[in-house]
Amino acid sequence: MPAHVGRPFIALAPHRITTDALIDHIASTYRHPDDPTRTHPRMNVWQRLIRNAGVDQRYWSRPLFEAARPSGVGYRAEVAFNDALDLAETSARQALDAAGLDPGGIDAIVTSHTTSWTVPGLDIHLIERLGLKPTVARTPLTTLACCGGAHALAQALFHTDARPGTRVLVVAAETLSTIYHTTEDTPQSMIYRSLFGDSAGACIVTGIDDRNHPPTGLIASDPYELVMPNSRDRYWGTIDEQGLHFESTKAAATAAADALPYLTDWLGERPVEWAAVHPGGPRIIDDVITGVGLDADKAGQHSHDSLRQNGNLGGVAILDVLRRTYEDPPAPGPGLLTAFGPGFTVAGIYGAWT
Repeated sequence: MPAHVGRPFIALAPHRITTDALIDHIASTYRHPDDPTRTHPRMNVWQRLIRNAGVDQRYWSRPLFEAARPSGVGYRAEVAFNDALDLAETSARQALDAAGLDPGGIDAIVTSHTTSWTVPGLDIHLIERLGLKPTVARTPLTTLACCGGAHALAQALFHTDARPGTRVLVVAAETLSTIYHTTEDTPQSMIYRSLFGDSAGACIVTGIDDRNHPPTGLIASDPYELVMPNSRDRYWGTIDEQGLHFESTKAAATAAADALPYLTDWLGERPVEWAAVHPGGPRIIDDVITGVGLDADKAGQHSHDSLRQNGNLGGVAILDVLRRTYEDPPAPGPGLLTAFGPGFTVAGIYGAWT
């Protein structure tokens, strides 16, 4: 049964970090101890990698000097979760208010949160903060990272299919600035410092009983999930006494393109006239857009804008792309929403814009 995916609401973290400021901070961190005018010999390479990420600015929950300060895994995890929770509450309240819903009208909640560890999780905290009914169904997702928002939407469709008319609150929150460590100087660490931003996003997914009078926007009809075989070497996370780290190999560069045959096999002969694609990086966006037969400059604009203006927001990123799609919608017709994450995983939904 189809479901309406409402307009997402995005809460960005309060501290705007420009790419110029980030580069200046890295350059000052690695200055020669005996000659402050001399920067690290690889600084020109790092700067090129950072600028090629396609991000002009990102928003962090803490100022740059605080995010960069070594503070240990315990402190970082506590700060990261509390900041993510505050952002999640903000975006969820905006989604509820826009839908004209009392918190008691939510039947299920699906959450995605990866960047800090806590028990109980984001779902339990939001139930208390928002005043959701104690019998609300819960689907907490915890290790999906960049795939989290799309996977959460897919899980929401399973709820609405099982119980027609169900209202599902989808919330994703990430504080990815927690992976910033001044002790790391690998090319990958420089790229991820530049890419990631902090935020939360929320929307309401509602099962549709009457197809003759669908609401406007995205009507989702078919969820998709994939774990690409033998692909754990693309992206992964580690944790040590300093905190959370994000790692990858050169194989990560082609991961989205490698997953395309699976994605197009699922689509089959169904037409795709628009697409909302996870802004994991310029190449990921373009590979997927062109891979499903669309023009990268036109169909990928919202994804590129999200990446440039906010950075890669992890699991929240696809919700930001969908928000932009609501603000500047495509012509009515069939389309695709999809995101990618460590594993290597793919999640998405096929549907129609009405």
